[in-house]
Amino acid sequence: MRFTPAPKDVCRINEGSTNQYLSEPRAVEEFLKVIEPKYNSAIDSFLASDIHDESVLAIAGFVAYVYSCSPTGMRISSVPLRASVEATAELLDRQGMLPPIPEELGASTVKELFDRQKVRVEVDPKFPQAMGISQILHLAAQLGNFSWEVLLNNESNSPFFTSDFPIALQPSSDPRIMNKIVPLTPTLAIRILPAFESKTSEPDFSLSRFSYRTRALRHNDVRKINELLVRSAEDFVFFCGEHSWTSRFIERNRHFRIDSTTDRIPNPSGGEFQLSRQQIASFQRTA
Repeated sequence: MRFTPAPKDVCRINEGSTNQYLSEPRAVEEFLKVIEPKYNSAIDSFLASDIHDESVLAIAGFVAYVYSCSPTGMRISSVPLRASVEATAELLDRQGMLPPIPEELGASTVKELFDRQKVRVEVDPKFPQAMGISQILHLAAQLGNFSWEVLLNNESNSPFFTSDFPIALQPSSDPRIMNKIVPLTPTLAIRILPAFESKTSEPDFSLSRFSYRTRALRHNDVRKINELLVRSAEDFVFFCGEHSWTSRFIERNRHFRIDSTTDRIPNPSGGEFQLSRQQIASFQRTA
């Protein structure tokens, strides 16, 4: 389906940022009051190669907000919480701390109930959103202390796409880390290169570890990034100006989305270590 929307048609969810799990349900609005007014000037500073702390924090704050509050962010953040509840229930069952399972369920352990889908754990997506909002300042500061690449697209026939989840994941040289590509305009994007050693207990708003370099992209580079952007979308892909190749390109790459997986690794104490990661995965769309 192709249509021309106004921003409020696809970028606004009524009460989408209101969260009753927080003592102040509209807490994130105070964060956005600082970020949103500075967004346009931040874009200008990146285009002019006049990058300063305020512009970096504005973009980092935007990325942190999308990860914390968007429908996609809430969906993928629900997966590790669901895995944690399942693992805890199975551990309690093995230790005999749960009541017997009713015979009519046809299973002898909690693990069997989960494996046979007799029981499912449902996570209210507003709960991971609340967790994200409570940590949003830390996430923004963390993103702002990574290395960035400013990606310039001078290919007039191949502008950057964007989507309802404008953060594309890209594998890095470290299998534990996914780079993040964020389109800001049809000709400008950033690539955030995370590093484990940049994590600290306290947010560093001085951006003492921030660094960046600028890259002018070739046509093939733009094509690869647009492929990731389409494959990272939840439901909608946006583009400015349709070209002869646009529909075919989107059709080839539409059956993907970002998913979260959790690996459960047993440890000698009888518990387990859980490793969650996000990645682009195939996803068959019916419409």
